[in-house]
Amino acid sequence: MGYSETNQHDEEASKIPALPTDAPNDSDDVKLRSRDQREALLGEPKCIICSRYGEYICDETDDDVCSLECKQLLLGRIAKSLPPVGGVLQPPKKLPAADECFYVRENDCESGTLSLARDQVELLRKKLEIHVKGDVVAPVLSFASCNLPDKLLHNVEAAGYEMPTPVQMQAIPAALTGKSTLVLAETGSGKSASFLIPIISRCASHRLVFTSDKKPLAMVLTPTRELSIQVEEHAKLLGKGLPFKTALVVGGEAMARQLYRFQQGVELIVGTPGRLVDLLTKHEIDLDNVMTFVLDEVDCMLQRGFRDQVIQIYRALSQPQVLMYSATMSHDLEKMANSLANGVSVISVGKVNSPNKAVKQVAIWVESKQKKQKLFDILLSRQHFKPPAVVYVDSRLGADLLANAIKVATGITANSIHGEKSMKERRDIMQSLLVGEVPVVVATGVLGRGVDLLGVRQVIVFDMPNSIKEYIHQIGRASRMGGEGEAIVFVNEESKNVFADLVDVLKSGGAAVPRELANSRYTTGFFPGGKGSKKRKHG
Repeated sequence: MGYSETNQHDEEASKIPALPTDAPNDSDDVKLRSRDQREALLGEPKCIICSRYGEYICDETDDDVCSLECKQLLLGRIAKSLPPVGGVLQPPKKLPAADECFYVRENDCESGTLSLARDQVELLRKKLEIHVKGDVVAPVLSFASCNLPDKLLHNVEAAGYEMPTPVQMQAIPAALTGKSTLVLAETGSGKSASFLIPIISRCASHRLVFTSDKKPLAMVLTPTRELSIQVEEHAKLLGKGLPFKTALVVGGEAMARQLYRFQQGVELIVGTPGRLVDLLTKHEIDLDNVMTFVLDEVDCMLQRGFRDQVIQIYRALSQPQVLMYSATMSHDLEKMANSLANGVSVISVGKVNSPNKAVKQVAIWVESKQKKQKLFDILLSRQHFKPPAVVYVDSRLGADLLANAIKVATGITANSIHGEKSMKERRDIMQSLLVGEVPVVVATGVLGRGVDLLGVRQVIVFDMPNSIKEYIHQIGRASRMGGEGEAIVFVNEESKNVFADLVDVLKSGGAAVPRELANSRYTTGFFPGGKGSKKRKHG
């Protein structure tokens, strides 16, 4: 991409677009997005896409553009208007329905991103903290850059997605290539849409060619019913008006109803491993056409409780593309992921195994016998209580007892949610929390994995989990898509096995470390002086 003759200076991509007209910036960074560019002055070239300052010239068309984003949009529009190459007809462009939906070849996403020079790709990844391992296509700057169906693009915009998040920029084009990929990104970063959008695009395109086929084309497994419900609802929203139907397969729902959905023909199955294995064992379900197999929260899915079920389901498929997503990952689990598919590429965004930067952590040292009173004090404080809030405990009985105690001691309505409650109860409780009818929900880890708690901006970790990864997932519920939130965690000697990791997580988020935690014999070896320093002796 060349420079316009009228200006030899680039503005920094991090500057606000509307810069003072008399103060051009001399940085050489190429603008990544349209919003990073200033408005055009009188007599200056205008971007052919958005009419901002046309600082660059698109080498392929000689048109003025303001940023890499608008260059990709321009090239994408031109690609759509080109006649068939070599006389080969393109796939049909209209659905046999009222909704219009335009398609291009699946590999157009990959070829379209080649318009970015290698150094520009590296610059973009560096700015967005995107790290890749393996053969991964270049990231995109807009949803339109992947030539998705028009109806899907409309649905994406209607769902409130203005620009892709960093994980979506890289994971969507990677998934559209059909290659197996492991994606690691912090909680609340938009991972669900990064696999649903490619799934819907590929499934709808497939149905145009094979109109009589009714077999499932994609499958998403999650560790909890709540997360499965959320993913399926999200898929229905994005797939509205397309030849795209879903089936929810989770415990707590009548199997006959779920089986009926299969028989009617679906494109996507969303469910938990246990119920899906049950369904496969008792009924003959043809999964030969499944093209994409997604494991959401892969670290949890491949742990001891789910690993065998996941492998059993995978073996019932015919070598599909495998997509794995999580906010946390270990080397051992990465090796397990490679056992499911050959040549798995890895995409990581930001710092893996780190807390969401948008969540402010507040650690409080409080002895076990005083935890309830400390919680009551917070809930009764106008300054510190920020409803609706989720309180995490380590047991189902503890959730029920604490919810009742909150009602009695504070007068605040509180409900409990855990695995022993029926599906209807859990849905009703979730709804009451998200619409603001109930200010406090006491939950077990059932709400700690991937669930979007929109509107929730405060999490209180009453019982510190045994795994620092689980803690990262729990506090991540306080922020979705970059919104600021707060996580209060109660700490005492009962959590000594995670002290060292907790200190690292608190410090990485800029949080204060309680004096008792800092001076504990279980953590002093990890403070200044290094891991090799001797631990303090307590007299």
